[in-house]
Amino acid sequence: MEQENSNNLYYSQQPLEKPTKAPSAGLAIASMVCGIISLTVSCCIPYLPFALSLLAVVFGSVSLGKHKGGKEMAIAGLVCGIIGLVSAVIILVVGASLLNYLVNYLGQL
Repeated sequence: MEQENSNNLYYSQQPLEKPTKAPSAGLAIASMVCGIISLTVSCCIPYLPFALSLLAVVFGSVSLGKHKGGKEMAIAGLVCGIIGLVSAVIILVVGASLLNYLVNYLGQL
């Protein structure tokens, strides 16, 4: 019994190490959030995914370039942003061509 208490006393008297500050992952988180939101609203809202996708790509690139924390989140934001941008462009082109077709078809009637 006496020996256990003395061991605990020894460990409690050691100097505490200062915790190292983890690099900030704010831009990586913002990139991932913008990329995910751009993916989810790309089929419903016409112009918001462009802005969110561009923000995701910019934030992810800056985060990777500065070697900040959250490398995986920055990559996920970049991928989601690029996919969101491509899908938004495809949906916009299909919608514009469909609208053009309908205007021409209804104009001939």
